[in-house]
Amino acid sequence: MQFHEWLRSLRSSAGLKEDLRNFLPSLPLSSSSLLGLGAVASLTAYWLVTRPRPMLPPCDLQAQSVAVEGDPSCRRSALLQDDTLLDFYYEDTKTAYDMFQRGLRIAGNGPCLGFREPGEPYQWISYTEVAEQAQLLGSGLLAKGCQPNPQQFVGIFARNRPEWIISELACYTYSMALVPLYETLGLDAMVHIINLAEMSVVICDQEEKAVSLLENKEKGVTPTLSCLVLFSDFSEDFAERARSCGVEVVKLAEVTDLGRQNLKDPVPPQPEDLAVVCFTSGTTGKPKGAMITHGNIASNTSSVIKILEGSFVIRQEDVSISYLPLAHMFERMIQVSMFCHGARVGFYQGDISLLMDDIKTLKPTFFPVVPRLLNRIYDKILSSVTSPLRRALLHYAVRRKQAELSSGVVRNNSWWDKLVFNRIQASLGGNLRFALTASAPISPTVLSFLRATLGCLIFEGYGQTECTAGCTFSMPGDWSAGHVGAPLPCAMVKLVDIPDMNYYAKNGEGEICIRGPSVFRGYLRDTERTAEALDSDGWLHSGDVGQWLPNGTLRIVDRKKHIFKLSQGEYIAPEKIENVYMRCIPVLQVFVHGDSLQSYLIGIVVPDPEVLVDWAKKRGGFVGSYKELCQNPDVKKAILEDMSEVGKEAGLKSFEQVKDLHLHPEMFSIANGLLTPTLKSRRIDIRRVFQEQLSNMYSKKAI
Repeated sequence: MQFHEWLRSLRSSAGLKEDLRNFLPSLPLSSSSLLGLGAVASLTAYWLVTRPRPMLPPCDLQAQSVAVEGDPSCRRSALLQDDTLLDFYYEDTKTAYDMFQRGLRIAGNGPCLGFREPGEPYQWISYTEVAEQAQLLGSGLLAKGCQPNPQQFVGIFARNRPEWIISELACYTYSMALVPLYETLGLDAMVHIINLAEMSVVICDQEEKAVSLLENKEKGVTPTLSCLVLFSDFSEDFAERARSCGVEVVKLAEVTDLGRQNLKDPVPPQPEDLAVVCFTSGTTGKPKGAMITHGNIASNTSSVIKILEGSFVIRQEDVSISYLPLAHMFERMIQVSMFCHGARVGFYQGDISLLMDDIKTLKPTFFPVVPRLLNRIYDKILSSVTSPLRRALLHYAVRRKQAELSSGVVRNNSWWDKLVFNRIQASLGGNLRFALTASAPISPTVLSFLRATLGCLIFEGYGQTECTAGCTFSMPGDWSAGHVGAPLPCAMVKLVDIPDMNYYAKNGEGEICIRGPSVFRGYLRDTERTAEALDSDGWLHSGDVGQWLPNGTLRIVDRKKHIFKLSQGEYIAPEKIENVYMRCIPVLQVFVHGDSLQSYLIGIVVPDPEVLVDWAKKRGGFVGSYKELCQNPDVKKAILEDMSEVGKEAGLKSFEQVKDLHLHPEMFSIANGLLTPTLKSRRIDIRRVFQEQLSNMYSKKAI
């Protein structure tokens, strides 16, 4: 208030002259010079009051993690007072059920879950209504024969929508465990899951999905399935078909009405109780069901809340957009965090092509995102700037904002935001305060660019289903890229030697292992694979290779097992694909390569020297020596077409097919160091030897 009164006094030249002469009594000042000095003083004072201030980090950014018991390969968060890991943040939030109840106490009749019809605004269901509907639905499931304990598994096969969350909360209200299903698992995998969990009840959003489950019941391969609960209407023909094989089909509203007639008091879960069995899609064998407890969820969510406590406090008016699959833990942990603070979650319409319209309508403040979408946003921004002048202005503005970021300043109200970035920010609703990217690595270039252009906090996390979601997280104030942050307060992270790959913990490199209250209980009824993942000391072996950086953050550098993710989050088992391509007549040896920053595969192929010359002539009239044919782009194209055809016949998915090749005329061998003594590919060495060719293929595709 005093500052504004002083500014008003500056409007009077007499008052200005008197004020300045008090400061500068020895200077002979004219009215015009006094006015000039007054203007400078006003602007300086205004700048001092309104200048952007850097975010204060919660710890020393040069020491974001601490060695445990003096072992630099094993580290925990610098936010902890000692080696005691964080179980929960609030005293009253030790389970996922508790976290929703806390939000209910905060928000009451305030909005909780939002949905919309095409072209319409969002409609909201209150926290009170959600809690009431969950209790009624849960009571109805008990009346249908479900038991109120963690050994009762209830399946859900639906896209993101309010009923999904109500169904989940119904299970938690009576200590039942949820088992999400999703289409990309495939029907065989869903048969395996239903039988493994001995599920009798599955909740579906539409008849088409219920039909796919019923077909397996008709074949006699899912004997325990006895009840299908549908969100929407279904045909009488379908109901009759279900009755004929011993399956009851009922609408969600009818189960809710049944619960109203048989209302039961809640039976809240304990932290050690099972909350969800999350099945990983995997790439080989049957899917594994990771058993996640309520304590796992509480500790993981609480750790993110603790990291953000000084920089980003979730408020009741905050809203998140829900479009990432609820069958995966990343999206679920985001929502639990929102519910814990009485905030809102709005669901997309179910059509990813309409997502941007949903975002513009919802105007989220919180944006969970995967690198593939961030890459699209980045590409769209760059492609929309066609003139050299505008492109130069964009890149200059980005550099200026990145300079602010390097000093810890994050904002969206600079001149650059108003002049250059406002349309970009408006395309995401204009209200973003926070974005979190996970599930796959993101390019440092893209991350730094979007932090500047979006003008909001963008954090990166790393983890996997088996540690509930995350085990590392960016530290507020650290806006550098190329790492995945420091350990969460709920996790110790250590690196262990991998001699075969020449990674050693003494060098700050090795397989990433995680221990703490967020680590899962094991795989459902699968002791063998549980023992592979969890060692006798409770360490979860991730299969990823990490490197500790000097500031205590973790960088992901490799994959121990030859399984990796593409940028869209799809897992790839290269050896499986290579075995398929070996059936191709002209192919003698093949190496399939993928980059987690890319969305497609490429490969190195050694053609069979005894076959190639004749094959090439018959295939397309190509002539030449073996080496000449390896350099012929038309021959490469023909081999790639044959490989794609063989892959298609073998059932390879589109993302499993290589999109480009390099033909190499020399065999991989023990002598040249590209095969092991047991004739297995030395994948690291092959990647190193052909690094130039691999980089060129990706560069060419990018152009």
